[in-house]
Amino acid sequence: MKKIISHKSLSIDFDLRQLEIFCKIVELKSFSKAASKVYLAQASVSERIATLENMVGTRLLDRLGRQVVPTKAGELLYKKAVLLLDMKRKISLEMQDFLGLKYGEIQLGGSTIPGEYILPAAIERFRKKNPDISVCLTIADSSAIERLVLEGAIQLVVVGAISFHKNLINHKLWEDELLLAVPVGHKWAKKKEVAIEDLATEPFILRESGSGTLKIIADYFRKHGSNVEDSLYVVARLGTSTAVKEGIKAGLGVSILSSKAIDTELKTGVIKALKVKHTPMIRNFYLIRDKRRTASPLCRTMFDFLLTE
Repeated sequence: MKKIISHKSLSIDFDLRQLEIFCKIVELKSFSKAASKVYLAQASVSERIATLENMVGTRLLDRLGRQVVPTKAGELLYKKAVLLLDMKRKISLEMQDFLGLKYGEIQLGGSTIPGEYILPAAIERFRKKNPDISVCLTIADSSAIERLVLEGAIQLVVVGAISFHKNLINHKLWEDELLLAVPVGHKWAKKKEVAIEDLATEPFILRESGSGTLKIIADYFRKHGSNVEDSLYVVARLGTSTAVKEGIKAGLGVSILSSKAIDTELKTGVIKALKVKHTPMIRNFYLIRDKRRTASPLCRTMFDFLLTE
């Protein structure tokens, strides 16, 4: 006979840590991935979910192949748990703000150019003013960094192209110019500028898909009535500006790079830079945050510092 649970005697209970683990599993669709995010062994995560299901009185998660998905009861609990955990986070931030606490670690993200060439020096200046705050900087291409801030893994990011996502707010920071970089012995090394048409047959190194630099180059070619893929003789796609610079120095090809990325090479004379005629390639770096999330006091401190910088 099927056991019937009396609603009068049923006592449903859980704690916030269980809800945090449960939500992470739903979001990542995996016990193992969730375990690494909440800093627990997978066996401990499984045990806590089993305890939560016993306390609630029903199954909350189903394993479908390699993925874990919520049951109908799990979907209901997840929606409410997200609100509850967000309220807990806001209360903690308000208390921290009220007490004037400004110590701990802030998660900051940067796309390749600001992450490798601008933010390290900015962080050093920030630390002089705020010695009790440490900064963890994550560097990836613009698309990946944007995903991290939307997922809540990072509070603030600096990227080289404006974001049009409805949940992200852009704040203009610094200006940058993109230049054509060539090896020191290249036939164009003594020129000041070349026409865009001259690039058609020259071996060219492109950044990878998702790069803010690549987006600016593609926009530039579109404004001049052409497609970047069709207009260039692409010999390689490399994942970082550092790799592109090494390719240029090795004679692999030429490329368009941030002036900030090649500053050292220009000063030492190992790379030469020139402009592409007609329209200078000017872009801005943007400080981005998710408008849906309440900024922590540490986040606001870094935010204000970068805007004044």
